Amino acid sequence: MSNELELSLSANGILSVRMNRPEVHNAFDDAQIARLTSALEDASADPAVRVVIVGSTGKNFSAGGDINYMRRMGGNTYEENLADGGQLARLMKTLNFLPKPTIARVQGAAMGGGVGLVSCCDFAIGTASTKLALTEVKLGMVPATISPYVVMTIGEKAARRLFMTGQPVKGEDARALGFLSQVVAEEQLDSAVETLAENLLKNAPAAVTLAKQLAIDVAAGDINDALIASTIKVIADVRDSDEGREGLSAFLEKRAPAWLASSD
Repeated sequence: MSNELELSLSANGILSVRMNRPEVHNAFDDAQIARLTSALEDASADPAVRVVIVGSTGKNFSAGGDINYMRRMGGNTYEENLADGGQLARLMKTLNFLPKPTIARVQGAAMGGGVGLVSCCDFAIGTASTKLALTEVKLGMVPATISPYVVMTIGEKAARRLFMTGQPVKGEDARALGFLSQVVAEEQLDSAVETLAENLLKNAPAAVTLAKQLAIDVAAGDINDALIASTIKVIADVRDSDEGREGLSAFLEKRAPAWLASSD
């Protein structure tokens, strides 16, 4: 793995995925997109990974597409642009549907594809100076491959406004829109991310994964008999699972469940 992407896994299962291209404000090219995708796919399949933190070094989270990468893309054929767009789309899909809780640690600016990364994470913690912007229209472009996740995060009408104007949103305004789940003082950013990750580890691992998938599945469907039947099956399966039985027994016996005892 290149030093442009730093990976570290703690003993308790917190994986830090840090973009390390501060000299270009953590903008990404095709190589960095491939590294991120590979790291996230590995995390998805690794039972030792329980929480994933996506962050970066330097002053800014990510400036989106690297200028030299964009210059190269400008000379691509239509077929090459389809293939390139597919790589970015795969990264965003992998992050959005990762079967582990994901936290974006957002310092400074997140632009374009950087906003996509933030939108794909389950949680995003920033500061009052955190700035997010979708400036593609200023370059004659649109935020196409990240659009499903941005619209999912902030809603259609807000997305229309940001897509068309390219105007940035900061701090509390970004939280109110839904980009950020929490805004803290700059000196508290790391501790806030760590606290959230540690709190997630207190919950049953399989239940956390299932809870995420449940929200995704329910959001994607109409409330009808089929959806209701699927939720009934989910609760029956959970109650019949080893983790479900252990959680209920621990609650009734007033003791810590096995997943907490094993992490001590």
